[in-house]
Order: sequence, then structure tokens, then C-alpha cells
Amino acid sequence: MTALVFIHAFPLSGAMWEHERRALRDAAEPILAPSLPGFGGTAVPRGDASMDAYADSIVAAMDAARIELAAIAGMSMGGYVALAMWRRHRHRIERLFLADTRADADSEEARNRRLRLAALVRERGIEALLKTPPPWLTKGSPHWDPLLKMIRGQAPEAVAQGSIAMANRPDSRPDLPTIDVPTAVVVGEHDEITPLEMAQAMSDQIPGATLTIIPSAGHLANIEAPTAFGTALRAWLRRTR
Repeated sequence: MTALVFIHAFPLSGAMWEHERRALRDAAEPILAPSLPGFGGTAVPRGDASMDAYADSIVAAMDAARIELAAIAGMSMGGYVALAMWRRHRHRIERLFLADTRADADSEEARNRRLRLAALVRERGIEALLKTPPPWLTKGSPHWDPLLKMIRGQAPEAVAQGSIAMANRPDSRPDLPTIDVPTAVVVGEHDEITPLEMAQAMSDQIPGATLTIIPSAGHLANIEAPTAFGTALRAWLRRTR
């Protein structure tokens, strides 16, 4: 059975994948959902993080679990990490699942916003991020309270480092045509952060990629529509190409 590794979104932890880890036990083995360095109570690294360092940390978790080859599923920032893994460790990737993410780098304006956010979180803590939270979920979603609780459990320095790592990430679009493993691109129907047109553009550049829209879901599609998201995961795990 295929090993499956989930990579979490910003500013969350591996705990965001608890439902998928339980629901997919008959489809993949083992299933890992490591928290990136500093998140989920792990040690916060010194200095600023990077997508390359995050990718290396996922490979280290695979090594610790004695997993040589795995299906890699990343959401949002986790998708950026998955693409960094493809650049650095493609021989460890059996297939790719890119959910609610994008391949292009930030514009200068967006990059500066992330750097300002990092400085603000370092100065004022997590609540600086949550004063006006991004549209991670659809308006009025019943999942906001547990989501905010998970975010408040993260170390402010880890969140600041994650924001800097996203700001400095490279443009992954040149890598997309080189992806030669079964790949699924998935996007929430109402994702305002990485909307459908971004997912479509990414899917178009990956040979043989499938594109799935998760109905009634925003940016964190697995949280708002776990059944439809799980169906997409199972279809991807079954693909031979």
C-alpha cells in the first residue's frame, strides 16, 4: 500500500489532517502528517525559515518513519512545500496532490504584506494575525471557532517564519512541466486566496494533471467539505497515471 504524507497549511499544524488520517487508513499505509518546524509544538528553528528547509524537514520525517517513497499531499503553504520537495527530492515522491495552492511567486506588494505581517506577529503575537483574519473559510462557516483555536495554539515566531518563507518562495511555474507523476490539483469552489483560475493555470501546465473543484468550500477545503475532499484523495491514490 502507498505511503501518504500530508503537509499542512499556514498557520496550522499537522493536526489539520486528523480526519483524513482516520478516514484513509484503508487506502494508504503509513500515513504521516508532520508539523513543519516550529508549528504544532515542535521546536522553533533559529533564523528565518524557507520552503527548502520545510521540504527537507518532510524528508527527514519520512526518513524517521523509514519511508523511501510516498504520495505527497500539500495544502496552501503545504503545496509550496510540496513543490519545493519536487525540486529537491523528486525521487522521494510517488505522486502529488496540490490543494488550494499556487505555483507562482508573490508580487512585490504581496511579498511586502507578508513581511509586514511577520514583523507584526513578532511584536504583538498571534492576535495581530487574527484581528482581521484572511478568508480561510467561507463566511459564516461553523468551522471558524475550532480553526481559530488551532491557530492560537501556534508559536508566534513559527507563524512569523512561515510568513517570511512564503514571501521569499521562488516561482515554481518552470517546474510544473517536469512533473511526471500522477498529480491532482484541487480547489475549493469559493477559495478567495488561491481561486479557481490559479488552480486551472497550474493544472494546465502539469502533464496529465486532473483538476477537481470542491463544492461549497473555501480555501481550507478539507475542513469545510471533508467528504468531497476525501473522495478526491481516494481517486488520486487509485490513479495509475
